[in-house]
Amino acid sequence: MNRLTVAELLLQELGITEPEEIDLDAIAWHVGATIKRRKLDGCEARIVGTGKKAIITVNTASALVRQQFSIGHEIGHWYHHRGRSLICRSEEIGKHCNGGAVLERQADAFAADLLLPNYILQPRLPQFKKLTFDVIKQVAKDFTTSIPATAIRLIEKGDWPSILICHGQTGRKWFARNTSVPDSWFPKDELHPESYAIGILYGNDTDQASPRKMKAHIWFNRRDASNYELQEQSIRTMDGDVLSLLLFK
Repeated sequence: MNRLTVAELLLQELGITEPEEIDLDAIAWHVGATIKRRKLDGCEARIVGTGKKAIITVNTASALVRQQFSIGHEIGHWYHHRGRSLICRSEEIGKHCNGGAVLERQADAFAADLLLPNYILQPRLPQFKKLTFDVIKQVAKDFTTSIPATAIRLIEKGDWPSILICHGQTGRKWFARNTSVPDSWFPKDELHPESYAIGILYGNDTDQASPRKMKAHIWFNRRDASNYELQEQSIRTMDGDVLSLLLFK
């Protein structure tokens, strides 16, 4: 059995066994923090604490799923970095594989474990034979989490050989891989003209309804990439980036 993380131990301490039971206000109260919601300028959330009490303020101008992750992120700061006053900008919360500060990455990991705990998520995965954005959206709805955060979790915790890549107007922002995909499969910085993602990011193409076959050299610089095929499914994010799910045989 996988060892429980500190966030998962906290959930089990509260007797939480289903995603709808993950009440962040109650969880925060349990660890001595109060959640306040108001419009913030220049940041997604902030935490101010002293002794055993803290106040977490989250930006109401953001989407609900982003607020949820920001709250989980700040609870993570309260657990790991108590005694500090922290203001977290949008570019510092939930950014994967981008070399972010250690404190922010710790808080992100805590939030992911709190919102998508493995002991609740893992038993649900066998019902999904193939990973697609339809599956990701279904899980995201069940757990009230964002599409990118849910996709990263499923990539990392599932058994599907796959890579998730986020591209913006200036190139690749981050990526996540399943452990079954070797490190030698490293995605290109820029989108290839033959990728489906490029028409979504720079044109008016709609989200792909299902994965489609694609030559691997479109996405990877490996010398032998042209000998392989994969499947690509790309969608636009609420930030205007493009999220690409690459599935290996």
